Amino acid sequence: MLRSNSTVSLTPQTRRSRLRGSRPTPKKPLDRHSKKPSRQISRTFLKSWWISLVWWAFVWTPGSALELRVAVRQDVSELTVGSSTPARIRDSSGNVLGNLTGMHAHLARSSEGSVALSQWQAGRLWIEPSDRGYVYIGDRWYRGKVLLVPRGYGMTAVNYVDIESYIYSVLGAEMSPNWPREALKAQAVAARSYVLYQRQRYGNDVYDVGDDTFWQVYRGMEEEAAATHAATHATRGQVLSHDGKVIEAVFHSSSGGHTEDAEAIWDEAKPYLRGVPDFDRQSPNYQWTETLSQWDVTHSLSGVGNVYDMKPERTTPNGRIVMMKVIGDGGTAMVDGDSIRSALGLRSSLFTVTSYGGYFTISGRGFGHGVGMSQWGAKYLAEQGYDYRQILSHYYRDTYLAQIRVP
Repeated sequence: MLRSNSTVSLTPQTRRSRLRGSRPTPKKPLDRHSKKPSRQISRTFLKSWWISLVWWAFVWTPGSALELRVAVRQDVSELTVGSSTPARIRDSSGNVLGNLTGMHAHLARSSEGSVALSQWQAGRLWIEPSDRGYVYIGDRWYRGKVLLVPRGYGMTAVNYVDIESYIYSVLGAEMSPNWPREALKAQAVAARSYVLYQRQRYGNDVYDVGDDTFWQVYRGMEEEAAATHAATHATRGQVLSHDGKVIEAVFHSSSGGHTEDAEAIWDEAKPYLRGVPDFDRQSPNYQWTETLSQWDVTHSLSGVGNVYDMKPERTTPNGRIVMMKVIGDGGTAMVDGDSIRSALGLRSSLFTVTSYGGYFTISGRGFGHGVGMSQWGAKYLAEQGYDYRQILSHYYRDTYLAQIRVP
């Protein structure tokens, strides 16, 4: 079993295959009078396809699975748990305390630094289904097993699950299973890379990652589908790497026409997260408009009195708000783009503002932070016949596919 301090080594499919040479670097945006990418994109992608043939061949050798520890409930006083099959109850030393009957719900409680479940109580409790059964946590079924740990103001439930089963679920939660298979495969590689990066950077002694949007959305078996299984199997163990390390493969719904350099949004430059033309015009959020009253804005942005104007102080080259000056009858304030987006409930920070008659009209594009892979862009490219390697090479610069190995 791998904990957060375990190492994951990478096997490049060939060092010569870094995607610098095969990465599409179009000079022209999408032809707005055509449903296909520009010819520059097409020629470069074709070159990428031929290069990929040289380095793609590899053999996956089945071995022990890389196990993730995912916190699916935190700081709860009590929690419903169960198993689809008879399950063993163990303490932190591995001693078998008893057994649970399959398909019966049980209530676990946090109790003065320990966990109580039926007649058993210990500092930590494992629930381990037999015969590859599933574990029930809160209101969902999960693969793997669960560890109940007293932590903080209550109890944390940690789902121990192998990474490929984890991707089954994340893929269905982050992208529609009805989308093209190559888009799903691109998302699977991005999600696998992202969780390993997060695990290494933020994992602690109890869990590697959480299950919400800060990490990736993970909802257990309810998000799985035949298509998510197929895309996961087709990319088994594959991650994106730069300079010998797994990358932070961030992604978003749609950029509004062009993705962003990482440092323009988060003040941290990453050589593989560079802005590129996007192909997300099919997104329902490619363009959007919100109308907010002065009262709405004033109560969302406190500290300056009644807000009567908002002016961009600094933007990215693509127009995304980095810093906004909020002007009110009680003063002014500088608010960063992420904060104003969150406060006003906007879909992205790529917007302009006009005000008239006590209302603010906010016209924007895209959905999300705009860095890394655009999911709607990936969908469009897959529909045009590009494969997942080409899609990934477009959105993540100077990266190569590598294979994770469990020591």
